[in-house]
Amino acid sequence: MAGVRSRDFQGWPLFANSFRPFFLFAAIQAGLSILVWLPMFYGELSVISAFAPRDWHVHEMLYGFLPAVITGFLFTAIPNWTGRLPIQGTSLGALLVVWLAGRAAVALSAEIGWAFALAVDAAFLALVVAAAMREIIAGGNWRNLPVVGLVLVLLGGNVAFHLEAHFSGAADISIRIGISVVVLLISLIGGRIIPSFTRNWLVKFNPGRVPVPFGRFDGVVIGLSALALIAWILIPLNLIAGAVMALVGMLHLVRLARWAGDRTTRERLLVILHIGYAFVPSGFLLNALAGFGVLPPSAGIHAWMTGAAGVMTLAVMTRASLGHTGQALTASLATKGIYLAIIVAALARVAAVLLPSHSDVLLHIAACGWIVAFLGFAVAFGPLLSGNPRLALATRGMPAPAR
Repeated sequence: MAGVRSRDFQGWPLFANSFRPFFLFAAIQAGLSILVWLPMFYGELSVISAFAPRDWHVHEMLYGFLPAVITGFLFTAIPNWTGRLPIQGTSLGALLVVWLAGRAAVALSAEIGWAFALAVDAAFLALVVAAAMREIIAGGNWRNLPVVGLVLVLLGGNVAFHLEAHFSGAADISIRIGISVVVLLISLIGGRIIPSFTRNWLVKFNPGRVPVPFGRFDGVVIGLSALALIAWILIPLNLIAGAVMALVGMLHLVRLARWAGDRTTRERLLVILHIGYAFVPSGFLLNALAGFGVLPPSAGIHAWMTGAAGVMTLAVMTRASLGHTGQALTASLATKGIYLAIIVAALARVAAVLLPSHSDVLLHIAACGWIVAFLGFAVAFGPLLSGNPRLALATRGMPAPAR
């Protein structure tokens, strides 16, 4: 049904589906932001932002880039959840403009004022939540209401970020709120799509052991994860928090092992989902070690953000872009290169915390990997997303389908 509606759209294909503009522009923003951040980190560049340099960097990743990817995914999935028409055309274009205005407002907030920047920036997620709530209520699809609830918390975290940065001089609690929402979204959505996609592929191409479907165990793991993350938001890591984080991390490892990821190595489009999810338990376990006083807290944070968020967003973006445009669900050479780059970036960013004597080199490797991965996605998939599948397929080294 969703595919028919998309094909009936008469405007620019970029605005036929929500994933098209938001995946493309999110990837461009993610790559360019890190391209700017590295010289900012070394004091060679600055932006006209009311945020401190670190806070600008964190905000644009956590409350700029990721909400765009979440919106692209959410508004592509909602028509399948509810059976209602997707957001397309002018409405979708207007939503993209609001997101872009938020990026400009944050970058120029020292000139336009922090309160105005807050209003412009918060408008995007407010519209996303309102539209998603309308569709889910109209479609009676209450099962997916928790996803929208988490996006609402993300909106609250964004507002809190601006307030905290202005009145306290730096964001802290609001950063942990945003990270916690992202980890829970990956746990919830990943726990549905990874075993489902894996099962479908295994039944066709590698019969045998299949993933355990989402059930009570998964619900318990997500619930305990939420409790551990709420505690992490409210209080610093200590021995008790470390023990809880360790327990939750082990449960996520058990959860991941139940999805038969070891049987998907022949298809990189699938195995990357399992690799991305592996950074979720890694983040919990690294935070546990931080609670025990063994490691700095930033190791777990970067495992979650560069690892889980970075790898999973590209895994979902590449798969959805292919599947929803009628392409073969297999990883091309360019797609494999994107995956390799983001895995290198994630490992190097965590290693930069664990090996401080080599941090400069590792930070540059991580930044280059991230930039190559996301700008590589924009180059390889941009033509496909914007409506020129022949050019996109040629870019990825695949033969274009006959008309």
